[in-house]
Amino acid sequence: MIDFKNTQTKIEFTSQTEVLIRDVIKKVFEYEGVKERGVSVVITDNEGIRELNRDYRNTDKPTDVLSFPLFDEDGSLDDEELGDIVISLERAKEQAQLYGHSTEREIAFLTVHSMLHLLGWDHEDEDCEMFQKQEEILARIGLSR
Repeated sequence: MIDFKNTQTKIEFTSQTEVLIRDVIKKVFEYEGVKERGVSVVITDNEGIRELNRDYRNTDKPTDVLSFPLFDEDGSLDDEELGDIVISLERAKEQAQLYGHSTEREIAFLTVHSMLHLLGWDHEDEDCEMFQKQEEILARIGLSR
């Protein structure tokens, strides 16, 4: 189950954007070959994500996306609920303009990036496997660079 909560009013959050995020989440599960689990998606603005970034990462500035995995008592990822994704729709739109691609592509990228973090992937350098996976998944949904 994928749940959505829109906490911002600066940019319209359309049903098309919700469908895109749902499709991307399902594509990541498929690509990784893992069982689908519940994901909560929070859509916010720069101020909302800045507050979360400050409170949970001790970084008092806005970011584009945050991932909050859910763990079982034994420290492994929960079997039913994977975690939460928080996307700043405001930041996604800004970055799309900055990088010269569509807001749709930026939202898909942020969703893939966050999902891979929820599944345990991390990025240490620009050539890491996580970045390669991101591009492969985006290509599979027709939103590669």
